This record gives sequence, C-alpha cells and structure tokens, in this order.
Amino acid sequence: MKNVVLTFLLIIIVSGGVAAQTSVNAADVFAQINRGQAVTYQNVEITGDLDLTQLANKQLKKGGNKDDDNPSTKEYVSTVTAPLKFTNCTFTGKVLAYYNPDQGILYFSKDDSKNEIYNTNFEKEVSFQHCTFQQDAAFKYSQFKEAVSFTGSTFADEAFFKYAKFEQAPDFSKVKFSDNAVFKYVHFPANTNFSQAVFTDDADFKYAKFPGKVNFEKAQFNGFANFKYADFSDEAKLQGLAFNGNKDFKYTKLGGQKFTDTYRQEK
Repeated sequence: MKNVVLTFLLIIIVSGGVAAQTSVNAADVFAQINRGQAVTYQNVEITGDLDLTQLANKQLKKGGNKDDDNPSTKEYVSTVTAPLKFTNCTFTGKVLAYYNPDQGILYFSKDDSKNEIYNTNFEKEVSFQHCTFQQDAAFKYSQFKEAVSFTGSTFADEAFFKYAKFEQAPDFSKVKFSDNAVFKYVHFPANTNFSQAVFTDDADFKYAKFPGKVNFEKAQFNGFANFKYADFSDEAKLQGLAFNGNKDFKYTKLGGQKFTDTYRQEK
C-alpha cells in the first residue's frame, strides 16, 4: 500500500511538472538565445512576442543598407549563434527576425524619425516543425547558414521571407499559409521542398529563382499566386500542383521555356 501511495504521489509531481512547462514566456526563450545557448522546446505554448532583432551581439552593418526607399537608413544585424529547435509549439505573439520602426505594417510603431531597420541572421540549424504561428512571422533579409525546416507548420498570419538567403535547402513541406506568404526575390538552393504546402491567401514568389531541384508536388495555391519573373530549372517537381485562384506567370520560365499551365502539366 505504501508503494502504491508513493507511486501515486510521484505521478502527481511529474504531471504537475509537465503542466508547469506547457507555457513559456518568449522573454525566457529570448534570454537563452541571447546567451548563445541551444534552444529546444516541444509541445509548449510560447507567449508574447519573440523579437530576435535585439540580441546583445547586434551590430551596425557597414557598407550600406537594404532600405531601397531611404538610403540614409541604418541597418542593425543580430546573430543567433546556436541551434533552434521547436517541435509542435504554438507562438501566440509575433516572431520577428526583421523589424522596421518606420513601417506600420507588421510591426510595433510608426515613427518616420527612426531611419533604422533591424534584421537577424542564423548561424546554426533552425527548426520549427509542426508549429503554429498565430501572428506575423518576419524573416526578411535573414541569412540561414545551416538546415532550415518549417515542415508541417501553420502560419495563421503573414509569413514574410522576402530577400531571405538559404545556404541549404529549406523545407516548407506540408506548411499551411493562412495569410500572405512572401518569398519575393529569394534564390532557393537545390532540393527546396514546398510539397503539399497550402497557400490560402496571396503567395508572392515574384523574381524568385529555383536553379536546381525544387519540389512543389501537390502544393495548392488557393489565392493569388504571383510567379512573375520567377525562374525554375527543368528539374522542378510539379506533379499535382494546383492553382485554384488567380495567377501571374508573366515572364516566368521553366527549364528556359515560357511557363504555362500546359507546359507545367507536361513536366
């Protein structure tokens, strides 16, 4: 009987410990990253905005900036130096690897006197598998030096990857984009994977480049699909790719040929 009681108490203690870990403040995650520690979370809700643009190693970039509208803008770059691994996690706030105080869209404030932008690079593996982003996720201009995976995740708000640079092929397979998905100007490495991804709203791949193998098999574009000026190699996997909304293939190329629905189906 004594052993039964002790076992029951142990179950309560362990269960209580698990329950206590189901919610984590984004500030605590930020503190780990800021210390250069590897981050691993599974089955937790991360509350609050996770702003990775304000790390302690933030530096003013020399040799110009990326703001096309204002050449006087200063660009500050933070660097995540350790691996990030999130599995089956929910982010209730924004996840920001890019921040522009002068823009009212996506970000916190509008102050035309700032003339500053902030972005974040990632030196190690980045994994957000089967996660849910309830608010904006901004990775504009981010550089990813190692493996990147968002497989099975859901972006409930805007997913912003404009100008992002991937050293290794990113995995966006089975991702659900419920709002705008922006991949404009991205040059994707070979073996990039968008298979079975679902784009509910606008998908912007304008000027995107796919010089090697890319997998769009069974991907669905239910909103406006903008592939204007995009360039695919003839190794692209497009079987079962569906465009259910409006689309723009103007100046789009596939294997050096003009991209059309007929040519795509033949491929």
